[in-house]
Amino acid sequence: MDSSPKKQGGSGELMRRFLPYLMKYKGILFFDLFCAALTTLCDIVLPKIMGTLTNAASGQGAALTVQAVLRLAALYFVLRIIDGAASYFMSGIGHIMGVHIETDMRRDAFDHLLRLDHTYYNNTKVGQIMGRITNDLFDVTEFAHHCPEEFFIAFIKIVASFVILCQASIPLTLVVFACVPLMGVVSVCLNLKLRARFRQQRFQIGELNATIEDSLLGQRVVKAFAAEEQEREKFAEGNRAFERIKTLTYHAMAAFNTSTRLFDGLMYLVVILAGGLALVYGAINAGDLVAYVLYVSTLIATIRRIVEFAEQFQRGMTGIERFLEIMDTPVAIADAPDAQPLVVREGGIEFRDVSFEYPDDHNQVLRHVNLRIRPGESLALVGPSGGGKTTLCNLIPRFYDVTGGEILIDGQNVRHVTLHSLRDAIGVVQQDVYLFSGTVAENIAYGKPGATREEIETAAKLAGADGFVRALKDGYDTYVGERGVKLSGGQKQRIAIARVFLKNPPILLLDEATSALDNESEILVGQSLDKLAKGRTTLTIAHRLTTIQNADRILVLGKDGIEEEGTHTELLAKKGIYYRLWNGLVSGQTL
Repeated sequence: MDSSPKKQGGSGELMRRFLPYLMKYKGILFFDLFCAALTTLCDIVLPKIMGTLTNAASGQGAALTVQAVLRLAALYFVLRIIDGAASYFMSGIGHIMGVHIETDMRRDAFDHLLRLDHTYYNNTKVGQIMGRITNDLFDVTEFAHHCPEEFFIAFIKIVASFVILCQASIPLTLVVFACVPLMGVVSVCLNLKLRARFRQQRFQIGELNATIEDSLLGQRVVKAFAAEEQEREKFAEGNRAFERIKTLTYHAMAAFNTSTRLFDGLMYLVVILAGGLALVYGAINAGDLVAYVLYVSTLIATIRRIVEFAEQFQRGMTGIERFLEIMDTPVAIADAPDAQPLVVREGGIEFRDVSFEYPDDHNQVLRHVNLRIRPGESLALVGPSGGGKTTLCNLIPRFYDVTGGEILIDGQNVRHVTLHSLRDAIGVVQQDVYLFSGTVAENIAYGKPGATREEIETAAKLAGADGFVRALKDGYDTYVGERGVKLSGGQKQRIAIARVFLKNPPILLLDEATSALDNESEILVGQSLDKLAKGRTTLTIAHRLTTIQNADRILVLGKDGIEEEGTHTELLAKKGIYYRLWNGLVSGQTL
């Protein structure tokens, strides 16, 4: 996924999808368009005023007097005041409307991202996602404001210019306007090329962001392997690719702008030739020709403004396009239409003929697994990597959905209950602990939003974390750094356990929660986990078999599913796979 930029349809389809966001603020939009109409009055009236003055000065029409000049000046002054007030609203409130739309779209994108499953994130770079919900939507602000405004102003000016110019000379006007369709065809062709370049540019900046993020988040590994030069080369390669694409974009933009200037010159050439000849043969008077030239200038300026807006238009359309790529990503795991809240009475879990394969590579991990976990039972899962231990646990909270069979909690199919109630009933402690940027207290409180400080401290004590937390510089208000970098592995793990203590779920999943810790930390965390598991239905994935000797039941998972089952003593007595694993472990080997 995201290996290349994808098209979401033509401009018409993109606008249709964007329209609901725009129509939410239709009151502001329509008043903005009304103000846009007012600002065109000066541009439309000025050539007429100049034509009237020229004709009066040359002895044609009404006599030129001081009073007439003052009246025309007063009219133009009033129009300028109106223009200033309308422009103020357009520049201020109009742009704020664009910000509101951008905010709504970013909210919807983030909400949709939260609903996407693990498969999406396994195949999509975070840098690409970040680019789509930040930079791409910046341009939508300008697009949302200027797109309807610019096209509305252009429509008024073009129609008004055509009507007024026809009054002066229909043949001359038809010749001038004959250039417009040709200009439109060329502009559309160059616009399509420009849009493709902008799409490539947005994709490449996302790739560059992903490279930067990867290098910076992995800077400890980079330094440990003295791989700075390797990272520089990776960045330089992406940077050069972005440079190439941006260069091609500016070539396309230059061709686009040059074409418009050539058509400008062509239209002026027509006016000079045809208008000059008409003046020579008396088909038009001087004042009307002055007005005619000014209206043609207004027409050309309008077309040029639309052409120049095309760059912004294409940036906005590209932003909308990439936004819709997120919104069109299907939500694979969602509540069923008739989903009911999960009611956990005892906490028993049952796997009925469960099979599973990953949707992206179709690698089948589990085949026809049947398993009953008694309420309050402590079940341990062991076996070689790739045997399906983590996958089996991930299916319970529906991080992935089974491809065959069903999973039940107290007789309720997990696919028929609401996701929120299901995941609220399950606590997960993983090997790779993720702490959010914030304080210790904020990270513990993540298990129960709105928890009091007393509840937070109680949870920390139960997790064996209170002692080291109080020893930190600011205690529970200590900033843990991005991803908890200021804390040790054992400290982060105990904060994660405190988070689950605060959540207080009836079902617990422990995914290799101590495998990355040193012996001392493992003992401390192990004690905390024993407290946490008491009275809860618990599934523990273990690499170190010494940590699960006291489990009520141990399952050995392999390529053929559940290969052995029993207590630690029973499995050793069988002298099978578990026996060999145990003897490998005590000789200094781990799974």
